[in-house]
Amino acid sequence: MVWEDLGISSGTAIIVLIALYFVIKWAVKNGIKEALGIKDGMEKVDFYKVKEQLKGEKNKLEDFMK
Repeated sequence: MVWEDLGISSGTAIIVLIALYFVIKWAVKNGIKEALGIKDGMEKVDFYKVKEQLKGEKNKLEDFMK
């Protein structure tokens, strides 16, 4: 195997690959957050509040269309 030619045992290779996976995952997640301008301290969205606001907007639109 390629790993044995480099002098790395299979157990060490698996640990290195797992560590590499998590580093890449972390980097991609942070890159997406930075690209979208998402902050770590964002408030969680209260879906019930948003749902009620959308219902209110729907009612306003229906009243306007009459």
